[in-house]
Amino acid sequence: MPREHFGPGHHYLDPADLLTFDEIARLARVFAFLGVRKIRLTGGEPLLRRGVADLVALLAAVPGLDLAMTTNGLLLPAFAERLAQAGLRRVTVSLDALDDAVFRAVADTAVPVRRVLEGIDAAARAGLNPVKVNMVVKRGVNDGCVLPMVERFRGSGHILRFIEYMDVGATNEWQLGEVLPAAEIVRLIDGRYPLEPLDATGVGEVATRYRFLDGAGEIGVIGSVTRPFCGDCTRARLSAEGKVHTCLFSSGGTDLRALLRAGASDEELCSAVRALWGAREDRYSELRGSRAPSRGDRVEMSYIGG
Repeated sequence: MPREHFGPGHHYLDPADLLTFDEIARLARVFAFLGVRKIRLTGGEPLLRRGVADLVALLAAVPGLDLAMTTNGLLLPAFAERLAQAGLRRVTVSLDALDDAVFRAVADTAVPVRRVLEGIDAAARAGLNPVKVNMVVKRGVNDGCVLPMVERFRGSGHILRFIEYMDVGATNEWQLGEVLPAAEIVRLIDGRYPLEPLDATGVGEVATRYRFLDGAGEIGVIGSVTRPFCGDCTRARLSAEGKVHTCLFSSGGTDLRALLRAGASDEELCSAVRALWGAREDRYSELRGSRAPSRGDRVEMSYIGG
């Protein structure tokens, strides 16, 4: 959340506007009934939500769900064991550089990289494996950190994933020239540590996967700018205040909180979600290459996660 846009005067939601854990769990059951098989808790930073392990336990009780979390990792030493016991299966940790100065510039934080690495280690000890480590690559800022990141995580059992810098929200001042294309990232790594492609694990997988030929593990590359995957996108995002966004680049979202609090039945909630999904026409990443869609009032990633 850029400080210049979300400073001391920023108005945060009243707690009464947030979905309760029971409301989140009820919607999770509705989505599971409609075929959703994976739920990821994200943010913002999900470990800042008071009692988040209780939410994990409620969601873990929904049959057939694969439950994961994306976090900055800083609170994992205190939470990892509790989260695993509550039923969390895996974590993804965001880490954009190993160099403290570069990390500070990218993440706008004074937290040392050591703290994030301690969080990754804590997750691994708790059995939240394999840990996925996400690095957003920005040309001219942290592209020189790609190979050091590979060297740090090769052979660790963790999965390193590189993400093209995207124009999410309206405040990150994105420029196309700052994108390091997925193909260039792969060539850079392959030149030092030979790679071979791996098959996708299922429909809608966003990362293109590669394994190291020497058996030291795998990496993933997410190229939503240069390799759009709108056509088989399977993701919906439920915000903290109960709005469903069918695209990372969406704006207002569809309000399910109002239905919940008006006493809607599960059947009515299912009908609302079916109608929303059936009418979706999200193709922002595909259209980006042919014309420049308006950024308008797009929702910030800190509201709906990655």
